[in-house]
Amino acid sequence: MSVQVVAAKMAEVELKDVPTGKDLPAGSPMTPTSEGKNLGRNEPHEAGSSAVASPTAEPSAKVGEGSLGLLTPNPAKMPQASAMKRSDPQQNGGEAFVNRDGTVAEAPRMKKIQFAEQKQEFNKRPSKIGRRSLSRSISQSSTDSYSSAASYTDSSDDETSPRDKQQKNSKGNGDFCIKNIKQADFGRREIEIAEQEMPALMALRKRAQGEKPLAGAKVVGCTHITAQTAVLMETLSALGAQCRWAACNIYSTQNEVAAALAEGGFSVFAWKGESEDDFWWCIDRCVNVEGWQPNMILDDGGDLTHWIYKKYPNMFKKIKGIVEESVTGVHRLYQLSKAGKLCVPAMNVNDSVTKQKFDNLYCCRESILDGLKRTTDVMFGGKQVVVCGYGEVGKGCCAALKAMGSIVYVTEIDPICALQACMDGFRLVKLNEVIRQVDIVITCTGNKNVVVREYLDRMKNGCIVCNMGHSNTEIDVASLRTPELTWERVRSQVDHVIWPDGKRIVLLAEGRLLNLSCSTVPTFVLSITATTQALALIELYNAPEGRYKQDVYLLPKKMDEYVASLHLPTFDAHLTELTDEQAKYLGLNKNGPFKPNYYRY
Repeated sequence: MSVQVVAAKMAEVELKDVPTGKDLPAGSPMTPTSEGKNLGRNEPHEAGSSAVASPTAEPSAKVGEGSLGLLTPNPAKMPQASAMKRSDPQQNGGEAFVNRDGTVAEAPRMKKIQFAEQKQEFNKRPSKIGRRSLSRSISQSSTDSYSSAASYTDSSDDETSPRDKQQKNSKGNGDFCIKNIKQADFGRREIEIAEQEMPALMALRKRAQGEKPLAGAKVVGCTHITAQTAVLMETLSALGAQCRWAACNIYSTQNEVAAALAEGGFSVFAWKGESEDDFWWCIDRCVNVEGWQPNMILDDGGDLTHWIYKKYPNMFKKIKGIVEESVTGVHRLYQLSKAGKLCVPAMNVNDSVTKQKFDNLYCCRESILDGLKRTTDVMFGGKQVVVCGYGEVGKGCCAALKAMGSIVYVTEIDPICALQACMDGFRLVKLNEVIRQVDIVITCTGNKNVVVREYLDRMKNGCIVCNMGHSNTEIDVASLRTPELTWERVRSQVDHVIWPDGKRIVLLAEGRLLNLSCSTVPTFVLSITATTQALALIELYNAPEGRYKQDVYLLPKKMDEYVASLHLPTFDAHLTELTDEQAKYLGLNKNGPFKPNYYRY
């Protein structure tokens, strides 16, 4: 309380005798409690403030409730403010009280609250339990426990490679390699939460598990190992398939989910933070197992397909079908087909309507903001952002950033997509035109060397660089690993790359897929993709001989529509049905398909 406030108070109230801290009787309202709290500190301040604001106000403080005693207005007996003596309240931590003789007595010193018990309790918390990081601003804590899905991580095991550990689940099975089997309970709860947001996949599991359409199928998979993938794997198992799984991204695995799958009997080989060598070792462990010959491949990115094709050509020839969901993997399949080396029918899920229009667009529209916020805490309003590529992923990213108030530029090679960007209100530029001024650079082209060292050198200080495409080839990260540049790990998946002059850029996930490496993606959208993948596997596995040749196929339109219809009840949506006359007029079957294959949604 300042001297001016005290003076104002003196002009309106007379303080009765106030004993000093030494003279206070036990149990007095001004007596410090055993916990070091002074129960009478705040109330007189509030009463004084009220008196200044309203001189006629009745005093509200009561004796025994932290007051100093009864306050009685008597301006005639008040001493002059200039004659008052008081200690500096900034130093003694208390307030000054005026005696009848005009002198100022120091109030009892307030003891600082130490929170000793709480501090000890915090320090006693076991460091070996899986837990979320308490503060993302503490880089070491973040490195230990902050993951793509706030994953529970056993920090005590971080120094030991899972390849060097012998683990078994509760049934004694050890055919897996994960971070920590003890995290299985956490993972199981995450899977149960995901099931609630994946209605179509759960409906498919319920409808088809009696028929077992995948009985005899041996599916080897390489996708992101998340709670949503776990629901897919358990659905395939319920439909009769045997599954072995590896991760398609070294940063996207949720360790607790991998543990839950291993506990459930699945052969899973993945953990968050694998090295490149670990990545290929895990894929090989899935494939190269005695007495088990895969006959179906579910891939995301084409790495698993490429590995089997190169390392196990005889095994590759016995595969009945491949289901691929990414643009990178589909590109590889078309290359094999064009070269006449694809000896297996493959289903292009990436270009199905349910994947393109929902996973690629709506998923990325939400997850781009989530990934950037979790890693950088960036404010989007007013930021200049360049998005490289205006396909479905680029459209989703641009829409989200524009809605948050960012100034968005787009680069594009396709004149049709470029025109769409212009019509949507974005400025089409070349990257070198804006690279010096933008605050955020996002790649989503599926190409390579989109952001090369030349552009990285010209970026402004603090520019955020990230990738929303599947592969890590879009940003030339290798060119940054040179002696003159310093890498500084800030938190998990966040690196500062520092130039000799002090300039730094913020590189996320080392140029790998941002949303699944640094955050999560909406479960409901993944339900659409996962259901599409499951139906594609069923279609290829049960197709009669000769229906599919050694080529790449799009998902039948009827199947796309079926996947969409399974998700409509979630919104209490009601489809309009064609009358016989209307169906005849349009030349359609009343039950679909409703659009020709060449129709672009």
